[in-house]
Parts: sequence; C-alpha cells; structure tokens
Amino acid sequence: MKKKFTHFHLWTIVIAIAVSINFAFAETTSLQDTTSLLRKSKKSKNSYLKNGLPFTLPPIKPGVVSTTKFAVNKPDDKLLSNVDIYPNPVTVTDQLNLKYEVSRNTNVTIKIVDVLGNDLVTIFSQRVESGDQKFSYLLNNKLSRGFYFVRIIAGTESAIKRLSVL
Repeated sequence: MKKKFTHFHLWTIVIAIAVSINFAFAETTSLQDTTSLLRKSKKSKNSYLKNGLPFTLPPIKPGVVSTTKFAVNKPDDKLLSNVDIYPNPVTVTDQLNLKYEVSRNTNVTIKIVDVLGNDLVTIFSQRVESGDQKFSYLLNNKLSRGFYFVRIIAGTESAIKRLSVL
C-alpha cells in the first residue's frame, strides 16, 4: 500500500512541475494575429535568395547507368588462397604436387619444415603472376618417413599444410 501511495504522489508531483514549466514558458511568448500573415503570403513560381535575386535550379537529368562489371580486389581479400597438396600421404619416392591461388603478383616461397618448425628444404622461391599456380617436386628419398609441414609464403601471408610421408 505504501509503494502505491508513494508512486502515485511522485507522478502527481512530476506532472504538476511539467504543467507549471509549460505555463511559465507560455507567458513569455506574446500572442500575435496570424490572419494577416496568411493573407500576405502568396505562392510564387520563382524562389528568392536572401538578397532578393530570383534563382531557379536547372532540371535534373538522369545519369547514364553502366552495366559493365569490374573485378576489383578488396583490401581485405586474401593474397594466398585455395592451397592444396596431393597426394597426401605420399611415399618417399613419389612426386609432391601443390596447387594454390595468388590474387596479385608477389614473391612465393615454398618450404618443407619438420614438426618442430625447423626448415628442412626450400623447394621454390621466386616471383609468380596472379592466378592459379601449380608446382611439382620429386622427393627421391630426400625425406624420411614421418610427418612434415609444407609452408607456402606469399608476400606477408602464409599457409601451412600437413604432409605425411610413408
């Protein structure tokens, strides 16, 4: 009961303050006869600037819409993508094949590293053109059986794929 009573009186006080503020602002404004203003205003075809000069805007013509689509690289596009190693697992006498896609011309380095991250061999390091790339490397017993990682570095980006040698 006390909460309802307090809540009711609080809202009554808030409404009373709002009404008194409204009356206080209403008394400071003077009332004017607005009927004379309605008779004097005319609709004119020309618009006028502040200094009284007539000014009209030229008609707006629709622009030409082009239907040509451009392939624009976004800044958030990846430089290196679609990295694939096959066959995986590979035998020690097989050939290792790599496919990857580069979005723009850049330097590419391909390394084989062990599970500790130590570089074992750099199998490719040169500048490549943008687009799909393929690379083959003949193992010829250069790696012993085990797990390795192939690190492909393109510019500032890199991709790492696991490689099993049987």
